[in-house]
Amino acid sequence: MTMATTANANESSSAPQGWKPHALANPHANQIDLSMGDTVRSTVELTGVPVGCEGKVILANGFNWLRYRVRFSNGVEVGDLDQRNIEPIGKTAKRLAKIAKRAK
Repeated sequence: MTMATTANANESSSAPQGWKPHALANPHANQIDLSMGDTVRSTVELTGVPVGCEGKVILANGFNWLRYRVRFSNGVEVGDLDQRNIEPIGKTAKRLAKIAKRAK
């Protein structure tokens, strides 16, 4: 492996890569549109996660069904979460409220 190859490998592993959403991947009326790094709170009891536990979105994916993997403050990671399980909080909630207000 050359020096340049090693440098490139280190650069790519130092920062998490985000996925660009597909052009047709838009949230439905009742879905929440979150991004990686957004803060959320559980609205139902999940396996290992009590109601009201805060967490951070570590993966946002989906085409027709937007779903999220969240690392909660108690260290538990849960995948396949959506508006039925989590709600945005803090700056994330303010950002989504501003977007909703502009859409009206």
